[in-house]
Order: sequence, then C-alpha cells, then structure tokens
Amino acid sequence: MSNNAGLKEQILQLKKERNAIILAHSYQRPEIQDIADFVGDSLALARKAQEAECDTIVFCGVHFMAETACILNPTRKVLLPDLNAACSLEASCPAEELADFLQKNRDKNYYVVAYVNCSIGVKALADVIVTSGNSQRIIETAPTNRPILFVPDRNLGAWTAARTGREMVLWNGACHVHERFTRDQILAMKEKYPQAAVVCHPECQEPIRLLADHICSTEKMIPYCRESAGNSFIIVTETGILHRLRKLVPGKEFIPVTMGQCSCAECEYMKLNTLEKLRNCLRDMQPEVKVEASLRQKAEKPLLRMLELSL
Repeated sequence: MSNNAGLKEQILQLKKERNAIILAHSYQRPEIQDIADFVGDSLALARKAQEAECDTIVFCGVHFMAETACILNPTRKVLLPDLNAACSLEASCPAEELADFLQKNRDKNYYVVAYVNCSIGVKALADVIVTSGNSQRIIETAPTNRPILFVPDRNLGAWTAARTGREMVLWNGACHVHERFTRDQILAMKEKYPQAAVVCHPECQEPIRLLADHICSTEKMIPYCRESAGNSFIIVTETGILHRLRKLVPGKEFIPVTMGQCSCAECEYMKLNTLEKLRNCLRDMQPEVKVEASLRQKAEKPLLRMLELSL
C-alpha cells in the first residue's frame, strides 16, 4: 500500500469517528480535492457545511475560509490542517487599517463592500460581502446616496465598477498569485496555443483581463468550459483549478500559464495543506479555528445580507 493510500484510509476512518466533513478549495492539492466531501469556492463550501449533519468541519483552504465557516456554523468545531495557510489578499487589508480609514473619513459615510477573501475583522466592518461570482449583482443593489468603498481587491473592484458603471473607491489590495501574470506571458501563450480561449479570473490586472475571451470566478469556469464549443482553454488563475476542470470537463484541454518550464500560478499558502496534515488534524482535533462571539455576530450580518441579495 502506498503512503498516500495509507493516509487516505486513516483519514476516512477518522472522519467517520469524528463525524466530520472535509471541505477543499479548488486551489488545493489534487489528492486533497479527491478525498474531500465537497470541492468549491470558500463561500459555497461554508454553506455546504451548513447543510451537512456533522460535528466537525475540516476546511482545507486558507485561514479566512475557515473563519467564514465559523461565522456560518457557530455550533461546530472548525479545523484547518495548517494554521500558517494565510492569504496575501486578506493581508493587504488589515482590519485596523480599514477601521482607521473609515474613522478618518466618517463624513463620507462609505458603503463598505468587502470581497469574501478578507478577515473576520474586515467582514465585521462591511455593509455587505461579495464573491467574484456575484459582485456585479450585489453592487447593482448598493445605495446610490452613499459612496462605495470596495475592499480589499482593487482588480475585482475595477472589473466590477466597469461592468456596473458604479464609481467606487478601491482599496489597494491584490492577490499575489494573480498579480504575477503579465501581458507578455498571455500574449506568448496565445501565440503558442492560437486555438485556445483565454479564461481568466477577475482578480487579474486589467491588461490581462483585456486579453481574455472570458472573465469569471473559478466556479463559473467549469460550466463555461463545459458549454463552450471550444476544446482548448488557457486558464489564468491558480493552477489547482486545473485538476477539477479535467475531472469535470473530460475530453477538453486545459493549459496553465507558464513562465519557461515552471508554473507561475501556484499559491504556496494553499499548498501548505497536505494529506499528512489533514490526517493529523483529524487525529488530534487541532489546529482549531475559533472566532470571538461578538465579532462573529457583526461579520454574520453582511454575509447574510449578501445571501439575501443573491436570491
């Protein structure tokens, strides 16, 4: 029996003993995606946990995702295989800095729209949360008598502003993985694979988005590629999604953006989670992610507002 096979057997046994559910983000390692009960984006996974009958949630992703699961599942234990699994986008908007900015600009009465990729502290300061999949719809419902402050991703904010025609003040934050893509890289990929459509995430910078045939969230990449008449796609986001695309859309070609022979689109924080760490956290029931009750209640309100507006 291979080491991975032995680990998987232990994980499945421990999952049963702990009455646990394993959630994996689409950017996780393939072997973690394959053993998870559900794979998807952070908010969809937190909502899946709400529907499941379980005592323990193991969130294979990054820290803010486990926090979101805590917000929506306050009575359950939430585990994260590696507490060092952070997020550069979350880190680009510390809650203390946002609170200070809002205090200094309280006369402007900003309507704060927070991308779900942020800390619980930032969520607690927001009026509403958005995802990359629903940001346009949510912004279209924003009050017209208040200026909009979009945090933390300036690229998603700019893309949403262009699509809605709403003016917004953009926080200067970004995902380090999506920031790595360059215009020259995409042009080179298009020249190498002229038959392939370019599908990119809205967290990419504008020069990349302008070269794309389609811009959408990771979740929406799957139906787009499945329903497209094309058979070849250059995927401009974190490479973890390629495993899921190849499983769910068989028979089509999915090409990562490369720099030389090496992928330039791998998140080192997402890849901190491993099968061994997953086994260990189920065995030891730690590391556990906890959130303070009053902060959870404040952060829950804009999340629930988003869910209501998304119906």
